[in-house]
Amino acid sequence: MLLPKKVKHRKWHTMRHNPQKPKVETRGITVAFGSHGVKAMTAGRIRSNQIESARKAIMHELGKTGRMWIRIFPDKPYTQKAAEVGMGKGKGDPQGYEFQVWPGRILFEVDGVTETVARESLRKAGAKLPIKTKVVSRVG
Repeated sequence: MLLPKKVKHRKWHTMRHNPQKPKVETRGITVAFGSHGVKAMTAGRIRSNQIESARKAIMHELGKTGRMWIRIFPDKPYTQKAAEVGMGKGKGDPQGYEFQVWPGRILFEVDGVTETVARESLRKAGAKLPIKTKVVSRVG
């Protein structure tokens, strides 16, 4: 699974969220490396094990000829309190790492295979993620 080599802070603050003002991604919104990609349509947090599961689904479908790029990296730690622990007494222990996704972000890209294989592999990867996704192709 993906995780940073070193982190400055063990625990991060929870992000502020204004539901009246939907945030959309401004970086990483075009297919840059491959011919097809998976685009996030809703906001959410993707954990490192979900990224790994989607990566395995893509690589299983691509075979040896295809090439894949992961365009996101989980660097934000998330915490969880132990089971049956009451309120208060501080924040929980770090459990792993996640990536905050906003609509429009390209998550994975593939190249080197036919369009049908690429679309099917990316569709299966999108099913492994906790957000709505769409398969897009490179323009131009």
